[in-house]
Amino acid sequence: MPHQPVEPTVRRRRLGQTLKKLRNDASMTLEDAALAMGWKVPKLSKIENARQNIRPAEVTALLKAYGVTDPEVFTALENLAKDAGKKGWWQTYSGVVSPAYADYISLEDDAEHIREWAPLAIPGLLQTAAYARETMTATSETRTPEEIVALAEVRQARQAVLTRPGNPLQLWAIIHEAALHTRFEVRPATMREQLRRLLDVSELPNVTVQLMPVNSTAHPGMFGGFGLVSFPGPTPDVVLLENLSGATYVEGDGAQPFAHAVERIRAAALSVEDTLARITKLEEGHRK
Repeated sequence: MPHQPVEPTVRRRRLGQTLKKLRNDASMTLEDAALAMGWKVPKLSKIENARQNIRPAEVTALLKAYGVTDPEVFTALENLAKDAGKKGWWQTYSGVVSPAYADYISLEDDAEHIREWAPLAIPGLLQTAAYARETMTATSETRTPEEIVALAEVRQARQAVLTRPGNPLQLWAIIHEAALHTRFEVRPATMREQLRRLLDVSELPNVTVQLMPVNSTAHPGMFGGFGLVSFPGPTPDVVLLENLSGATYVEGDGAQPFAHAVERIRAAALSVEDTLARITKLEEGHRK
């Protein structure tokens, strides 16, 4: 039976890009690799371009054909093949979660480390439910109140990656200080609670928060926010860029400049100690 065409999700693209790199590292052409596997060339081409599924056992055979010996590479890519089409908890919210958003949640679920530069708002993984509802209400032109509530629930559920057993996500968030001065007129306590949330979550050993002061030196983050998502094993980083029209992904070699940029952004930000002291002072000010 012929394989059905599949949607090239970010998971499938990560797998395909990594398999292509390993084939090139082995100095094998598509024809060489397909012959070694007993496949037709179009099948391998579709796999590398995320247009066809590949079973974990086939990944194992390909890696052996490419001379890969690192067991961590085998494990990472076999698991990625297994999970490429897996449906997660977010499918429960398919009525409000777009395919692009679902794609990103699956990346968070797979990720080992996320470095995020947030110049305008608190990162979703650190938001309280009230902050999520109020900001989405203010920025959405088309969502109903019921959809806003559902999306806020999704944002809260995403945060489970920070406390998952065994391998919690490592999050390093750099937030512009201006984002901590947003006023919420409907529910004024929202920002105080959000500041308290930042202090509480900063106590987790896998979460680091830095503030970019309003009087910082010039830095690459002046061009806009982004999230740099890194994974275990050899698969490439993925960068998320967001705006009102939706999400855009930068993958493969295109992610490298963001890795350099985030280090320079970190260097321009306040130290972790000064960050926590400033957030504490702001939170205390809201209680007066």
